[in-house]
Amino acid sequence: MKSKHGANLFELAQKLGCNIEEFRDFSSNINPFGTSKKAIEKLSRNLDKVSIYPDPEYKDLKSSISNYCKCKTENILLGSGASSFINSFIKILSPKNSLVLSPAYSEYEKELLKINSNISKYFLKSENNFQINLDEFIDFINKNEINTAIICNPNNPTGTILTNTQIKKILQSTNCSLIIDETYIEFTDTDIYSCDSLCDFYDKLFVIRGTSKFFASPGIRLGYAITSNRNVIESFEKYYNILWDINIFADIMGQEMFEDVDFQKNTFDRITKQRNFIFEELSKIDFFKPYKTYGNFILVEIKDKDTKASNLYDYLLQNKIIIRDCSSFDGLNDRYFRVCILKEDDNEDLIKKIKNFINGRI
Repeated sequence: MKSKHGANLFELAQKLGCNIEEFRDFSSNINPFGTSKKAIEKLSRNLDKVSIYPDPEYKDLKSSISNYCKCKTENILLGSGASSFINSFIKILSPKNSLVLSPAYSEYEKELLKINSNISKYFLKSENNFQINLDEFIDFINKNEINTAIICNPNNPTGTILTNTQIKKILQSTNCSLIIDETYIEFTDTDIYSCDSLCDFYDKLFVIRGTSKFFASPGIRLGYAITSNRNVIESFEKYYNILWDINIFADIMGQEMFEDVDFQKNTFDRITKQRNFIFEELSKIDFFKPYKTYGNFILVEIKDKDTKASNLYDYLLQNKIIIRDCSSFDGLNDRYFRVCILKEDDNEDLIKKIKNFINGRI
């Protein structure tokens, strides 16, 4: 298992002798347009609530999530970021045989190793544009007697995605529990791809969501999960649910963010437009092969055998631009990199600097 997360801005700033604010970080997949202004305004009007405890049942917050996700309130769990559910669901389900996609977020495998699960990997292949062959995937689950499969949807870093109809087919065709990490789902058409409403009907389904990426609010550490599995809900509340774990400011902001339809539409439209721009511009360059994506990031393969992602990384870093060298992802090699979507001017400059890099190597 190869494991390495994104850029350490503090370390890089010290290395280059500059301020963190000077970087344009294309390795960070957080919405660059910021969080909901309505949520910030509501928070500013309620700062005095720092002196009181939040509602221990979080009824208003859960109601907002229920309306947002079109699921039952009683099937919603709250936690300190999406990561808390990756950890707790794996421990509660404790699968003897598990499955993870590769390449994927390394924390899934880390947590499975902690419980000594027998881990199988389903590798997404470049020759298939990193797309999942659904029938093959179902056969893989059944032949390997997989108890729990973890799917990041859309997958990071490939951008691979399954529709909720396809997820439904997996649930109906296997005995496998599915943990679906929907960290990036709001950058897609949720009616087609999100499994949130399916949870009310399939107790083998566990959907994990957060507010860090789309809502650009990692600082409030608000995550939530949806499942109708009463045994798992009871175990979570007994062993992992901490009284007042969600602070009152996360409660206040969360309610407003989930109801701010204008913010959600504006973010989706701008990210989609800029994602298409970067993808189209990179597609025009014979040097690269960008892969179709449904996240707020694009995986790119360098076709030139003599050029590594680290070469491009080092060149851009001198221009205070940071991309993600994907050689540390299991299943990828040193010619893959990932760029996330930033603001319009930043994206245009990224393409310009990449072209300068290529011109210098031709």
